[in-house]
Amino acid sequence: MTDSKPTANFIRNIIDEDLKNGKNDGRVVTRFPPEPNGYLHIGHAKSICLNFGIAQQYGGSCNLRFDDTNPVKEDIEYSEAIKADVSWLGFQWNELHHASDYFDQLYDFAVQLIKADKAYVESSSAEEMRTMRGTLKEPGKPSPYRNRSIEQNLDLFERMKNGEFEDGEHVLRAKIDMASGNINMRDPTLYRIRKVEHMRTGDKWSIYPMYDYTHCVSDALENITHSLCTLEFEDHRPLYDWVLDELQTPSHPQQIEFARLSLEHTMLSKRRLIQLVEENLVDGWDDPRMPTIIGLRRRGFTPEALRDFCERIGITKNDAWIEMSVLETCMRDHLNRDAHRRMAVLDPIKVVITSLDDNHEQELTFSNHPQDESAGSRPIPFTKEVFIDSDDFSEDPPPKYQRLVPGGEVRLRGCYVIKCNEVIKDDTGKVIELHCTHDPDTLGKKPEGRKVKGVVHWVSAKHGVPAEIRLYDRLFTEINPAKAESFADAINPDSRTIMASAIIEPSLAAAEPETHFQFERLGYFVTDRHDHKPGTAVFNRAVTLRDTWAK
Repeated sequence: MTDSKPTANFIRNIIDEDLKNGKNDGRVVTRFPPEPNGYLHIGHAKSICLNFGIAQQYGGSCNLRFDDTNPVKEDIEYSEAIKADVSWLGFQWNELHHASDYFDQLYDFAVQLIKADKAYVESSSAEEMRTMRGTLKEPGKPSPYRNRSIEQNLDLFERMKNGEFEDGEHVLRAKIDMASGNINMRDPTLYRIRKVEHMRTGDKWSIYPMYDYTHCVSDALENITHSLCTLEFEDHRPLYDWVLDELQTPSHPQQIEFARLSLEHTMLSKRRLIQLVEENLVDGWDDPRMPTIIGLRRRGFTPEALRDFCERIGITKNDAWIEMSVLETCMRDHLNRDAHRRMAVLDPIKVVITSLDDNHEQELTFSNHPQDESAGSRPIPFTKEVFIDSDDFSEDPPPKYQRLVPGGEVRLRGCYVIKCNEVIKDDTGKVIELHCTHDPDTLGKKPEGRKVKGVVHWVSAKHGVPAEIRLYDRLFTEINPAKAESFADAINPDSRTIMASAIIEPSLAAAEPETHFQFERLGYFVTDRHDHKPGTAVFNRAVTLRDTWAK
């Protein structure tokens, strides 16, 4: 990667101080630990860029670890998708792990806690445990099973492992402090019974460890130095440290919390994203309007732009809403540098240049990128009949309109100045054809004695290729869609517009899937990674040329 030097933040300051003091023998080891129960979204991209970026900056390493401790919701499909997302973003993990790799060790550590009288088997119902837990203002009450003997707890825990009990009949709890001001320390659950086949271990286990217990032990076993997580885990840090202190693990990583991403006009709640998919409000997890990484990728966002976005918004301890324009600006900056220019007409009107012969064929040369000579050029065929966009003609133009009007002139981009002499309409009054003449002395030159302000893009009617072009915009009209009275009503009705009759210049038809272009005057587009194929041209708009949302 060639991204710019990372900016300072409080996490990098902590690591700099650790290295200065010789902590962790100068090592920096991080990890990205997603649960494989869904597709990653742009909030995860922030964590990926942080964890892998920190490791790269300090010459350390970053592991990818799947927190596969809840077999009810997890699937190999999600694991493979997560690996693909991390790789697409431009990162490579040092080691690949699963929490299930440590199931035997986690069980042995749990037995160790029982033997130290630091854990016990709880037989109360879930509702009873909630009642005994207390509130933020009232301490919890000890379970009637809290003082079971070590022998009883060992016996019951082994029988839980052997599958002798049903789901919910027992759990294993840590024995800490039911009067703690931190509710997470009021004898939290370490293990629960789940008689469900696991995607990797099959039916070997009838009990599965909880995240708070698994996570810290896994970090310690992998010798992670800095365990970076979002702010909702700040109150869990005392439990993280308690488990490792009680087990006296040789490695004790430092947990550091940072603010999660809140992006305007975007929903990052996994529950809400599932609702969007299941209620068919979007076309699946890779719908280009979704904030999932696969959705952003299909829409045309690039890994370079997402990495730049994550670096620009920074890492802080304070929650803050990020404007969508920041993300879109990163996209424009990247594609403005790298995307080749092309011409496409979204809603075509035929222009017949009556001053040309019927068989007129002329090859014009267009630069692929006006600021990059090394990008080369391409031929564009010019013929008697061309298409222009319907937006570039008006019979009743608004003030300051500088495109084609009856009796008016415009320049065809990189070509001649034409004048509209006749407007042809169908039976409904819709304009279907314009008859124009061209000024043969204006190819590459200004017309004599007059000034033509308007320039419009065009495609040869004879050589242009039909295409479907999908225009995408923000999925929600609300800045914070979670606060909308109706979730469905907050969806932007113009979040997708399909231009099914578009015409593109011939060079675009041969483009490979996931190739980016700037369609001149229209925006930045990408060939759809699934639907674009030989004989079927499909393009998605990633972002407009400029931010027009406020307007």
